[in-house]
Order: sequence, then structure tokens, then C-alpha cells
Amino acid sequence: MTRAGPDNRHPNKDGEIGSKHGNTLLRTLRKIYGPGFAAGYPESEKLSDVLVSLNETSLSQLRRDHQTGHLGHKIDKASK
Repeated sequence: MTRAGPDNRHPNKDGEIGSKHGNTLLRTLRKIYGPGFAAGYPESEKLSDVLVSLNETSLSQLRRDHQTGHLGHKIDKASK
């Protein structure tokens, strides 16, 4: 079992998200999660560039969809 870091993040889950969806632009993720997703970062940034800095709300949204297997489908749909 992987232990959470000091900010309660689980590196294996975040690393999985980054490796599978790291090239996804914030613009695309904001179509899914709304304009407040990864607030403070330009929409042209990639998820891999901001993943370690995401606030808990944005990160929990990604984790939930990744764990349920819906993230890839949502990204594909929003990219069209």
C-alpha cells in the first residue's frame, strides 16, 4: 500500500494520471470540469506541467474520473 505524502497525495495515482493524460491541455479539462479547474494557469498548459501544483478540488475531480475509468472518455469527448 502506498502511503500518502504530507499533503495527502498518493504519488502512484497522480503519476498514473500524468503518464496517461499528461499531454492534455487545461483548455480541454476546463471543458469537462469548468473554468475554475487549475485556476491561475493558462489554458495552453499541459496537465503534466501543473499536476503537482493542482489544488485538492481539481485533483480530486481527476482522481475520481481516473479511478472509475471515465477520464479518457471525457477527454476524448471534450477534445472534439
